[in-house]
Amino acid sequence: MSRSLREVTLWSGLVLVGMIVLTALVAMVWTPFDPIRVTPERLAPMSSRHWLGTDAYGIDILSQLMSGARTCLLVGMVSVAIAALVGIPLGLVIGIGGDRWWARLLLRISDMLYALPALLLAILLAAALGASTTTAMAAIGIATIPVFVRMTRAGTMQVMTRDYVASARVSGIGWPAIAWQHILPNVAPLLGVQASVSFATAILAEAALSYLGLSTPSTTPTWGRMINEAQRAIYTSPELTVWPALAIGMAVLGFNLLGDGLRDRLDPLLKEVS
Repeated sequence: MSRSLREVTLWSGLVLVGMIVLTALVAMVWTPFDPIRVTPERLAPMSSRHWLGTDAYGIDILSQLMSGARTCLLVGMVSVAIAALVGIPLGLVIGIGGDRWWARLLLRISDMLYALPALLLAILLAAALGASTTTAMAAIGIATIPVFVRMTRAGTMQVMTRDYVASARVSGIGWPAIAWQHILPNVAPLLGVQASVSFATAILAEAALSYLGLSTPSTTPTWGRMINEAQRAIYTSPELTVWPALAIGMAVLGFNLLGDGLRDRLDPLLKEVS
């Protein structure tokens, strides 16, 4: 990939993510209308009053999209934080442990989480605790832990072969200090890229859970629930499904492009001599 195309990828991702973040920040203090208030203006077309029209309940579409962006980013940030806070330390321990039996055991336990995808885990948690935003964030975060474990372990084992790590061990520095001073700074760029990609996955997972009614309650607009409710008017007002689907697509594309751009920028193996 040429350098100019890499720059386009990175900046395209930054622009799309920036738009989503800006929309969410604005929605915290202002929306054109109340995003949950039912009005008699049902299925109103696009106009100067309602820029994207209203849904079957008379709720302004643009206001729902803006409020949904806030929920989308909240779920993404918390779920990725859960995965990173658990997966990164665990990956460091497993990577440092190498071929020891306890390291292999921890790795196998982590791999078992792959058998519990976010959707299935959310159904189990919703049945036990009730459907909520917290349930969705916990389910998505737990399901993403193995990804961070694997990425951190791979990076740790690569850094462990470096001479400066061997020198640190010979000088008497303990493994916690080595992990903090040498291993973590070297794998941080890789983990940053993975966090961006996992953010996109979390957005898709939250939309699916909201669509099924296993995530945020109905009093809080979400893009997935907007698609679910738009099905009732799919033949008379098909555009109602277009706007939330477009928002989900832009958010996922933005974070994926950002992750690809960061990988191209930070990975020395992908850099080309200009």
